[in-house]
Amino acid sequence: MATGTDIRTYFNGQWHDSDLMVMRAADHGSWLGSTVFDGARWFDGMAPDLEAHCARVNNSARALMLNPTVPTAEMVAIVREGLARYPAGSAVYIRPMYWGINGDESAILPDAAETGFAICLEAIPMPEATAASTLTTTRFRRPVLESSVVNAKAGCLYPNNARMIAEARAKGFGNALVADALGNVAESASANVFMVRDGEILTPIANGTFLAGITRARHIANLAADGVQVTQAVLTFDDFRSADEVFLSGNFAKVTPVTAFDDRSYQIGPVTRRVRELYWDWAASEKA
Repeated sequence: MATGTDIRTYFNGQWHDSDLMVMRAADHGSWLGSTVFDGARWFDGMAPDLEAHCARVNNSARALMLNPTVPTAEMVAIVREGLARYPAGSAVYIRPMYWGINGDESAILPDAAETGFAICLEAIPMPEATAASTLTTTRFRRPVLESSVVNAKAGCLYPNNARMIAEARAKGFGNALVADALGNVAESASANVFMVRDGEILTPIANGTFLAGITRARHIANLAADGVQVTQAVLTFDDFRSADEVFLSGNFAKVTPVTAFDDRSYQIGPVTRRVRELYWDWAASEKA
């Protein structure tokens, strides 16, 4: 990825202070796409939901018929060992990953007997609270389980997301609001999405076409603890056009305000600010 700087790599049982080469040309992951990853964050001395992200990469590996070789608790310990190499106050993107090495006799099916594993750490600043995005529609849609491994955070899904973002940028927007196979809103091209209308917070119901994210679930839980109910529902593009606030939810930025959907403009409203505040308060309480 090399989006950030000061990259450290865990591979073959040890940490390396570099963006290490880890995959060979003949590895199954290189030419047949059997790669999965997850993303977590370290900032302000906190690594919120790190265990959940490490557990999910193991679940993603199984969905791609790979054998996850590093138990969750061990993976968490390895990540924390790597984070100790960074100066206090650093903001780091945490990316554990697996890939297939050999194929079976068909070559297509990965051989579960051997699985590649690495962790990549990159110093990437956390976006500011006011760092907003804009949305537009895209002709590309989220796939379904019958055609893609939507139950995994798999590398092979991301070229479709890239097409969405490229189309949105060509139209002058930062991201795309994406439909599922039935034409209802699923998420953005890179994160889950919430909307606020008349004081009610809504998010697309998890219908198996997108990963209902760890950070999404955390926001829902934080709001519930704050006495606010989030409604998961079938939502249309017109629902978002009638919204008072829209924000994205993902590991990278945690909360990203949305200031426009096509010609509809939004303010960065009180709910969006409150969700961010609740997240940081919860993360600090977990650190303590």
